[in-house]
Amino acid sequence: MKPLHPELERRRRESLYRHRRVSSAQPGVEQQIDGESMLLFCSNDYLGLATHPEVVDAMARGAARFGAGSGSAHLVCGHSEAHHLLEQELAEFVGRPRALLFSTGYMANLGAVTALLGRGDCVYQDRLNHASLIDAGLLSRARLKRYPHNDSAALERLLATHAQGEALVVSDGVFSMDGDLAPLPEMARLCRRHDAWLMVDDAHGFGVLGEKGSGTLELLGVEARDVPVLVCTLGKALGTFGAFVAGSEALIETLIQRARSYIYTTALPPAVAAATRVSLRLARDESWRRHRLAQLIAQFREEAARLGLPLLESDTPIQPIVAGSAERALDWSRRLQQQGVLVSAIRPPTVPEGSARLRITLSAAHSEEHLARLLQALASLSLEAPR
Repeated sequence: MKPLHPELERRRRESLYRHRRVSSAQPGVEQQIDGESMLLFCSNDYLGLATHPEVVDAMARGAARFGAGSGSAHLVCGHSEAHHLLEQELAEFVGRPRALLFSTGYMANLGAVTALLGRGDCVYQDRLNHASLIDAGLLSRARLKRYPHNDSAALERLLATHAQGEALVVSDGVFSMDGDLAPLPEMARLCRRHDAWLMVDDAHGFGVLGEKGSGTLELLGVEARDVPVLVCTLGKALGTFGAFVAGSEALIETLIQRARSYIYTTALPPAVAAATRVSLRLARDESWRRHRLAQLIAQFREEAARLGLPLLESDTPIQPIVAGSAERALDWSRRLQQQGVLVSAIRPPTVPEGSARLRITLSAAHSEEHLARLLQALASLSLEAPR
């Protein structure tokens, strides 16, 4: 086996080395990180529900009733009443007949794509799709064909060459590093024309977008029938943990029979499912959280434009500022941290070479004062777009 140290040293030299930070308190927009007080603009807790007293209490009561863990896989004896009720409520919320819980979003994507495709089939993916979707395509053993970001014309050219096997088009709903939306109405039209399935991972749209918060499809007016496979996560807007796939009765039964990442793993702790039921209710009923978040996004973009900050086009909580080099992104992040503001530097291979960035994320839990601190800190950096 070759030595591991040279590769680690290369990552350090090229500013690609990753470090973990240690939090000593509940998640929230203000935390103790590595012993220092920090204002966070890098969490995916978009609605501020991770520390909501009712959600925390539901988790505690769920643990008292069901125990700390599920004890088994769903298909053995780990599928609890809490899981079952949550699946029903999630399906109703997104307007689908059925939903199936997975332990993580990564596992949901792996399970769905590998259960539906195999040798002789084709999977078509946006080049900026999440790593879990790319890995799912590779593991499915189908032919993986990638098209330029949000390029519907390129996707149509690829679909026009499809000759045999199943065709599955897979895309993020909200792209996790750019914050922009997939052109789902056009993609749905292309899939209908070329007899292809459309699968959307709406991890960053679910709970955030649309009048009722069901996600990117609601916002863009895309019907459920046009997206047969919908994947959403619970650890972002809902503030808990896990994921689900939603779709037809036949789809969910197929995944139960064939999705290896569902069959061969321990079920999500029932206490998490119990907490998520409360979180889902709050996200549904307290629409002010989404409205507050939308106001913060608009205010941030307006103030950032006034300061001349080089933001990418995004109307979602994900607001990237591209630095270009990994070294520059790290420098910006460190200088913000010195001012008590935590914004992660995102570097290759998470984003393409030459597009390292600060990835600012906003939450309904942020206040006007928090936003002012962020803008003041960003203004002090004299940020410039990469040449």
